[in-house]
Amino acid sequence: MINSSFLDKIAQVLIQDYSGKLSDTIVVLPNKRAKIFLIEALKKQVSANILSPEIISIEDFIQDIAAIRTVDPIELLFEFYEVYLSVTEKSSQQSFELFANWAKMLLQDFNEIDRYLLDPTHVLSYLKDIEDIKKWGIEVENKTQLLENYIDFWKLLPNYYQALYAHLLKKGIGYQGLIYRQAVDNLIPFSKTITDKKYVFAGFNALNASEEKIIQHLIASNQAKIYWDADQTFLNDPYHDAGLFLRRFKANWKHYKSNPFEWIVNDFAETKNIQVIGTPKTIGQAKIAGTIIEKIINENPTASLDKVAVVLGEENVLVPLLYSLPSTVGALNITMGYSSKNNPAQILIAKLFKMHTNALSRNAKSYVLYYKDVLDILTHPLVEPYAKTTGLVNTINQNNYTFITHQKVMELNPEPTELFSLLFTKWDNGSMTVLQMLSVLLLTIKNNLSNDNEEEKITKAFVFAIFKVINKLINYYSQHTHIDKIDTLHAIYKQVIDLAEVSFEGEPLNGLQIMGVLESRVLDFDTVIVTSMNEGKFPAGKSQNSFIPYDVKRELGLPTFKEKDAIYTYHFYHLLQRAKNIYLLYNTESDGLDAGEKSRFITQLEVEKQPNHTLSHEIYNAVLPETAYKPMIIQKSDSVMVRLKEIAAAGFSPSALTSYIRNPIQFYFQKILRIREVEEVEENIALNTLGTIIHETLKVLYEPFIGKFISEADIENCFKLIDAEVLKQFKVVYKEGEIKKGRNLLAFEVAKRNVFNFLKVELESIKSGDAIKIIALEQTFQRTLTHPNLPFPVLIKGNVDRIEERNGNIRIVDYKTGKVEKASVILKTWKGLTEDIKNDKIIQVLAYAFMYENEAKGKPIEAGIISFKNLKSGFLPFIFKEEKESEFIVNETIMSNYLEQIVLLLQEILDKNIPFEEKVV
Repeated sequence: MINSSFLDKIAQVLIQDYSGKLSDTIVVLPNKRAKIFLIEALKKQVSANILSPEIISIEDFIQDIAAIRTVDPIELLFEFYEVYLSVTEKSSQQSFELFANWAKMLLQDFNEIDRYLLDPTHVLSYLKDIEDIKKWGIEVENKTQLLENYIDFWKLLPNYYQALYAHLLKKGIGYQGLIYRQAVDNLIPFSKTITDKKYVFAGFNALNASEEKIIQHLIASNQAKIYWDADQTFLNDPYHDAGLFLRRFKANWKHYKSNPFEWIVNDFAETKNIQVIGTPKTIGQAKIAGTIIEKIINENPTASLDKVAVVLGEENVLVPLLYSLPSTVGALNITMGYSSKNNPAQILIAKLFKMHTNALSRNAKSYVLYYKDVLDILTHPLVEPYAKTTGLVNTINQNNYTFITHQKVMELNPEPTELFSLLFTKWDNGSMTVLQMLSVLLLTIKNNLSNDNEEEKITKAFVFAIFKVINKLINYYSQHTHIDKIDTLHAIYKQVIDLAEVSFEGEPLNGLQIMGVLESRVLDFDTVIVTSMNEGKFPAGKSQNSFIPYDVKRELGLPTFKEKDAIYTYHFYHLLQRAKNIYLLYNTESDGLDAGEKSRFITQLEVEKQPNHTLSHEIYNAVLPETAYKPMIIQKSDSVMVRLKEIAAAGFSPSALTSYIRNPIQFYFQKILRIREVEEVEENIALNTLGTIIHETLKVLYEPFIGKFISEADIENCFKLIDAEVLKQFKVVYKEGEIKKGRNLLAFEVAKRNVFNFLKVELESIKSGDAIKIIALEQTFQRTLTHPNLPFPVLIKGNVDRIEERNGNIRIVDYKTGKVEKASVILKTWKGLTEDIKNDKIIQVLAYAFMYENEAKGKPIEAGIISFKNLKSGFLPFIFKEEKESEFIVNETIMSNYLEQIVLLLQEILDKNIPFEEKVV
C-alpha cells in the first residue's frame, strides 16, 4: 500500500469490498475532475469487464437529495431583485445598480447561514441588534432620515431571506446553501428510497454543517462509508492547519467513538526533494517552470509526463507558461479555462460598451463619439479586415476629428458594410435591443471567419464563448423587463463575462497536467511544480466579504479566514504528500503588481523540516547583457549611393544636414528609406503645428508689402487682422480639430499673442527710424555647391521664412516658435562646426545666406533668428567671435570657412566607406 495514490487505494477497496454490488455503489468525490482518474485506477485493478460504480461530485449528490436545480450568481441576483421590489416600499426602492452592490454580499451570507444550518431569523436579528447598539447613544431627536433608513434596512433582512427562500423554492431553483438546507430536510425520505445503494465518500477535508449531517446520517444507517486522506504528520500536530478539520471530525463524530478513523497514512515524512526558487515577476516563474520540465524530459526522454503537475497559484501565469514550455512536451492537459479578460471578442464588446455609454452620457440626442473609441473599434482585428473602413480611419486621422457626431461618422462612410452598421447603430432603444444587436454582431463576425484556418477556428471558439454570455443575458432580460438602463447592462455584463472562460481541449490522463489549486484535490503526482507561492496568492489571504462580523461568525460556528486558510493549507500539503520532487516558485518582488511576501507555507516547510526532506533555496535572476543596447550600423550599398545622388540633385535642405548631425540613422530612415511618421489624430496641438500656424499667419499679413517699405499704418492695419487670420490658419492646418476649449484654446491664444508681440516689436523698430523693405516670404531658394573634394555637385535647397532689406543691409530671418538664446547663434571656432548638434541654428542660417548670396548683389548680409519665446531680444544675428572681435556681416571669409565645414560633412555623407552609425544619447 505504500506510495500508491489515494485513488488507487479507493479502487482497491471498491474491488475488494464492493465487487458483487459495484453497479449499486455510488462514489462521492469533492469534484468532477477526479472521476476520470478514479475510473483509470479501477481499470488497473481488474482484468475482465465490470460494471463501473456511479461516480459523482458532492454538489451533484446534494442536488439529487434536494431535487432542486442550482442557479448561477447573475440569475440569482435578478431573482433577488424581483423579491426585493415586492418586499420593499416603493419610496425606498433602489435602482438595480445600487441594489447589486450590497445584494451580492448579502446572498453570500444567506448561503453561509443555510450551509451551516443556522436559524436565519436569529442570525439576521442579531445583526440588527448589533447595529442598534452601535447607534445607542444617539438621541431620538438627532436621528436623521438616513439613519432611520439604515436601521430599517437591517430590520428588513429576515423578510428578504424568507421571501427569497420561498420564491426560489416555488420555482424549483436555488443557490448552494438553499439546496444544502433542503437536502438535510429531505434526508430521511431520501435514505428510505436508497436502501439497496451503498455510498463511498472519498478524499474530503473541510465539510460544512449540512454535509457533516448528511454523511453522518448515512454512515449511522450503514448506507455509507467515508475514507479520509489524512497524514499523521498533520493529524497528530494539534496546531497544524492542514489537519484542522480532520482533527475536529475525529474528535466529534459519534461514529469514531467506536470505529477506526480511516485512513491515516505516513507519506509526508517519506523522502522528498523540495526546491524553493525565487525569481522576479510572473514571467520569471513561467520561464523557470518551463526549464524544470525541459530538464525532466532530458533526464528521461521516454517517460510520460502524466505524473508531473504544474499547479498555478494564479491564473494569469497560464499564458506565459504555455509559451515557456519546451517543444518536446507532447500531450498536455489544462484543466483551467482561458480567462475572458484577454478574449478578442470580449475586448471588442467592452470597447463597444465604452464608446456607446460615453456617447450616451455626453448627450444622448447629438450622440457624440470620441475618436479614440471609434478608432479602437475600427482597427480591432475582428473588425478591420471585414468592415472596409480604411478610408474612414484615414479621414479621421488627417482631419483631426477629436469628437465626432454619430451623423458625421455615417456621412463619412456613405456605403457601410453590415458589420459597420451593427457596430455604429445607436444604443438608444433599451437594453434588449442592444443585446439582440450584439448577438447578431457576433454571428456576423463568426461568419467572416474561415473553418480552414487553424487560428480562425480558435478565434471562433472565443467568439462563441461571448455569444453564449450575450444569449444568457437576453434570456435574463426577457424575464425582467423593468431593468432597462444601459449602465446597468454594462455593470451586469462586466460581472457575467468572468464566467465566459474558454476551455482548452486535452486528454486528461495523458501528458503534462496544468491545473489550479482546487483542481488538484484528491489527485497525487510524483513531481509537482507550484507557482505564485506568495502571500495573498497562495494562501489567498484575508477577505471579509460579509455583513456578519468576525466575532459573530466565531460564536455561531461559521467559517472565518482561519478556516479558509486551513483549506488552502490542506490543499498545499496534500499536493506535497506523495510527491517525490517538489518545486515551489515565488515572486521575489515584495511590492508592485502580482507581488507579496514569500508564502508562509514555504517558511513553515523550512521551520518544521522533516528528517527525510532535502530542502534547497535558490534565487534566479535574469541574465543581463553587458551592453544594454548596441547602436545600429548600416553600410552604404550601391542603391543607397544611387539614392544619395538623387538627393544631391534634388537638393539637400539645411534641416536634412542637421538631421544627419543629430543622428545619421534618423537621416537614413527619413531621407534614404523615405519612411514617414504615421498619420494620427493630433488631439492637442503639437508645437510644430503651432509653428506652422504662426508662420502662415505672418506670411499672409506681410504678403501685400513684398517689394515695398513698411509704414506704421501698414503694421497698425495688420493688428486688426490678427484674430481672423490666426483662426483661418488654424482651420487650414488643424482642420476639424477642436479649438474652442481645453489646451487647444490656450494654444490658439498663444498663437494670437505671438503674432501680436511680433508686430509690436516691428512697429517699435519703424518708429525708431528703421527702414524695412520686404524682399521675400516663405520662399524656396537653391544654389549648387561644387567643390573638388565632392564626388559630384550638390544642390543646397531650402525654404527661407523672411528676407528683408533693413537700413541698407540684407537680413535673412528664420522664425523659431521655441526659445532660442543669443548664445545659440554665436560661433567662436570653425573647427568641429558640423560635429555638434548645438550648432544646428548656425548651420541653418548660414545655408540660407549661401543660397541668397548671389541675389544680394553685393549688399551686406546678416542672417539670424527671431525667437517668439524670446522676442524681447529681437533679431538674434549670427556672430563670429574671435577674441574680442565680433563679425555680424556674413562676409567672404565667413562664407568660405562655413563651406569648408559643410563640404567635410557632405564628404562623410557621400562616402561609401563610412556607414550610417546610430548616435545613442
